[in-house]
Amino acid sequence: RHWERAPLLVRRGDPGYYAGLFSTADFDAALRRGEVHFGTHLDVTSYSEGVRETHNPSGRALPAVVWDFYQNGCSLRLLCPQAFSPTVWHFLSILQEQFGSMAGANTYLTPPGTQGFAPHYDDIEAFVLQLEGKKHWRVYSPRTDAEVLPQFSSANLTQAELGEPMLETVLEAGDLLYFPRGFVHQGDCLPDVHSLHITVSSYQRNSWGDFLEKLLPAALQMALEEDLEFRRGLPMDYLRYMGVANSDTVDARRTAFVEKVQSLIKKLVDYAPIDAAVDQRAKSFLHDCLPPVLTQSEKVQSVYGFPARWQDGGPCNVDILITKDTEVRLLRHGIVRLCNEESGVMLYYTTENSRVYHKEEPKFLELDPEYTDSIEFLLSSYPNYISVDNLPCETLEEKISLATLLFEKGILITKKPLAQI
Repeated sequence: RHWERAPLLVRRGDPGYYAGLFSTADFDAALRRGEVHFGTHLDVTSYSEGVRETHNPSGRALPAVVWDFYQNGCSLRLLCPQAFSPTVWHFLSILQEQFGSMAGANTYLTPPGTQGFAPHYDDIEAFVLQLEGKKHWRVYSPRTDAEVLPQFSSANLTQAELGEPMLETVLEAGDLLYFPRGFVHQGDCLPDVHSLHITVSSYQRNSWGDFLEKLLPAALQMALEEDLEFRRGLPMDYLRYMGVANSDTVDARRTAFVEKVQSLIKKLVDYAPIDAAVDQRAKSFLHDCLPPVLTQSEKVQSVYGFPARWQDGGPCNVDILITKDTEVRLLRHGIVRLCNEESGVMLYYTTENSRVYHKEEPKFLELDPEYTDSIEFLLSSYPNYISVDNLPCETLEEKISLATLLFEKGILITKKPLAQI
C-alpha cells in the first residue's frame, strides 16, 4: 500500500533533548496550584484485558487523589498543558504559525507496566515526544481505504480487529514518533520504568473537504441570487422516475434530469467565492490559535508593558498618548484577519485568546469600511514600522483613533515604548 504520508521514527540518542519542555515536576506543580479539574483538564484512565475505562471523579484534581490513582496503575492525561506551562505555550505558538493550522497538545503520564488507552486512530497529525522514561509503541496501517486520512477519530478498537503492526518500537527520552491521521496506534509502559510523553497535534479538520464545506454553500447562495437557472422549478413528474427505486430504469427523462444536475454543479464553480471561503477558514483558525507569546521587548512596546498603575491614592500613567509621529506595526502578521460579512467588516484577532482551546468566543472588532485600507496597509508594511500619519484614513483624528484602538487590543506595538517603565 502507498499512502500520502507514513509514520516516522526519530532517534535522538540524547535523553535531555526535550529538557525544559515539560516534566513530571511541572505536572506536580500544576496540581499543587489547584487549577486542574477532573474531566476539564485531567483524565484518569486505565486499559486492562481489552477494556478502556475513565475514572474521573468530579471537582478539583488534588495531588493526593491524583497520585493515588497513579500509584494504583492509572494513566494521567493532562489536557491543554499550554494553560499551565509557558514553555509548551511558546512551543505550540511557533508550530501553529508554521503549520497554518491549530497546534494542540496533551501530556500522558503512565505508570510502569500499564497501558492507559485502547488501540485507536485519530483525526489529527500526531507527533509523540518522549520526555521521560520509555514507552513501547505499536503502529498499524489504515485498515481500509476509508480510514486513510479520516475526518473523525475511531472508537476504541480491540486487538482482534488489528493485524500485525507496521512499526513496533520503544521510545526513549529525546525520541520522536510521528504518525498521520488514520494510523492505529497503542502505547504501553515497560515493567521497570514510567513514561511521560507529550503528543502534539495539528491539521484537525484542515482538508480540502473541510474547505469545500465552507465554499459550496456560499457558492450555491450566490448562484441562487444571480442565476435564474438555479431558481427554476423542478419537473412536476420527477418523483415518478427519479429515486433509488427507479435507479435501474432506462428512461430519457432520467438521463435529462441527471445531465441538468451535472450542468448546474459545473456552473457553481463560476459563483464560488474562493477568497471569501478562505477568509472564513482563517477566521476559524484564529479562534483555534493560542495567543502570541511576547518577547520582553515586545511587552515593553505593547499595551502589556504600559505602566498604568495605582499610586498615591489614584491611577496614574493611564493615558495612551499616540500621536501622528508615533511609529507602529502589527505585533505579528498572522494575528489578524479582515473578513467582509453580512453584518459588516470584521477584524478577527488572536491577542486576547485563551490558552485553553476554545474556552472563549472568537475575538473580533467591527470596523467602519473606511478603515479597511489602513488594516491592509499595516499588513503589507509588516515587519516595518510606519508612522500613524501614514495610515490611509481621511482625518488625523481617525488615524490616531484606529491606532489607539489596535494598540489597546495588543494588535499593534510601537517602535519606542510610549512611556518609560
